[in-house]
Amino acid sequence: MACFLAPVTEAIVTTIVTKVIEKKEKKSETVMVNLDGNHFENAEKIPFSRKLKWLNNMLWGGSALLAFEHVWHGEVTPWFPFLTAASNPADASEMLYEIATAGVGMAVIVTLAWLGILAVCSVIEKRAQKALPSES
Repeated sequence: MACFLAPVTEAIVTTIVTKVIEKKEKKSETVMVNLDGNHFENAEKIPFSRKLKWLNNMLWGGSALLAFEHVWHGEVTPWFPFLTAASNPADASEMLYEIATAGVGMAVIVTLAWLGILAVCSVIEKRAQKALPSES
């Protein structure tokens, strides 16, 4: 009924946090990357604000698809109270339960997937830095 509200709420918060972090980040870090053992190249380290945008895109995209699905099934309407379950107190408790279980669950799963992406990204960045020759 309204499970998309939990990921939307997280997306709003992370969007605000992203804007604040972008303002605080001065310039991007550069690192040397080993291409084939003999050739090295400077590359920019991915700033955290860009990584947070990945989470934003995942949350906003999933929430938009969920909202569309709820509109398609008539659970969200363009007139007040917008959520059909909110007009009936018995349905409202079911709607809040769905938000607390399915909505929060989906937001957590998306966040865990993003953390997995960050872990892979970190491994790749560390592997590139390890491959550098030692300075002597």
